[in-house]
Amino acid sequence: MLPDSPPRYQSGFGNEFATEALPGALPVGRNSPQHVPYGLYAEQLSGTAFTAPRHANRRSWLYRIRPAAVHQPFARWDDGRLRSLHGGGFDEVPTPPNPLRWDPLPIAPIATDFVDGLFTIGGNEACGIHLYAANRSMQSRFFQNADGELLIVPQSGRLRLATELGILEIEPQEIAVIPRGIRFRVDLLDSQARGYICENTGSPFRLPDLGVIGSNGLANPRDFQIPIAAYEDIEGPFELIAKFRGHLWRAAIGHSPLDVVAWHGNHVPYKYDLRRFNAIGSISYDHPDPSIFLVLQSPSDTAGVDAIDFVIFPPRILVMQDTFRPPWFHRNIASEFMGLIHGQYDAKSQGFVPGGASLHNCMVGHGPDAETFAKATVANTRQAQSITDTMAFMFETSAIIRPTRQALEAPGLQPDYFKCWQGLIKHFDPTRAVREGSAP
Repeated sequence: MLPDSPPRYQSGFGNEFATEALPGALPVGRNSPQHVPYGLYAEQLSGTAFTAPRHANRRSWLYRIRPAAVHQPFARWDDGRLRSLHGGGFDEVPTPPNPLRWDPLPIAPIATDFVDGLFTIGGNEACGIHLYAANRSMQSRFFQNADGELLIVPQSGRLRLATELGILEIEPQEIAVIPRGIRFRVDLLDSQARGYICENTGSPFRLPDLGVIGSNGLANPRDFQIPIAAYEDIEGPFELIAKFRGHLWRAAIGHSPLDVVAWHGNHVPYKYDLRRFNAIGSISYDHPDPSIFLVLQSPSDTAGVDAIDFVIFPPRILVMQDTFRPPWFHRNIASEFMGLIHGQYDAKSQGFVPGGASLHNCMVGHGPDAETFAKATVANTRQAQSITDTMAFMFETSAIIRPTRQALEAPGLQPDYFKCWQGLIKHFDPTRAVREGSAP
């Protein structure tokens, strides 16, 4: 049964895992024997094409009390504030070429669970970007997403993710990934919860190659945690909510679908503690591109171009001399959605608060605000600078992120965000000599 005690985990990423809640529940030598132990059903869940290369193939064999097909027909359900590419939600209004920033999503005054509390900011062909704000656990209902996998980033409040393959408990500064098609329930471990979601509709997230970094650094595979098998054998009036081609559908189901007694495979949910990330940086001058903070990537069909990057900006020590240490002013071919989980982001002194978000689309100019620029240009770079008590992240995608109408009309959209750069006055003086020591 799904335990009330803290869940247990296996460690690793991308491996073939095997676990059973009852001894001998995993068949030996066959994936689908004629008679499965304990009278269970064998069911394969495929997250990639059957013929995908072995290193990229994602599938799991589930040994469950009832097959996933045992439920009533689905009927359309209210989408609430959930929007998607298929549902036309990203084309409701023209996408402005402006930097955008939002205050935190407020908690609803009425009882709202994880599904009801979803609010779509925007998206594109590769992803949907959502916020969630909830004040109660999911009661007698379960959720599955056929459109993509869900990267869940809590900002406040702990979550208990009861999935078909076991339990994940996550808190702010941890993340969880629920693969496409996995059924789950979200229980709140605190009175309310708020956070961010990247819905990845492309290839599953994976760890990036390390290249010249070598064999260690960034996110280590052993720090990822996969649940141990646990199951519910409960009958009753439940409902299954499915996201399918951008819309929500509802089916009545007479039992808990979290009835997998044993499983093996690699199409599995997992969690990761962002505080374990091993940040890499320059120890001479300048600093590398933000790709050095890459945690997970969803590769595209074009070599060297990811459909989605999940990047974090954790506590770290900056030692680069004669260098402007905050993120530089820039325009990217990629589009950046940023969120702040904890503390203060080192490039924005005001206005960007935990739970808030910003969007800088393709070729939209952005960078540190005027106050941050002023401090950084007079800082003593002969001394190391410790950036502490912070955790920001970025969903970066190679396609333009198109905001929804509700995001552009939200009360939390900051109309004066552009003003943070208006104090960047002209310093140009063609008669002034180059400052000694300004170049390496």
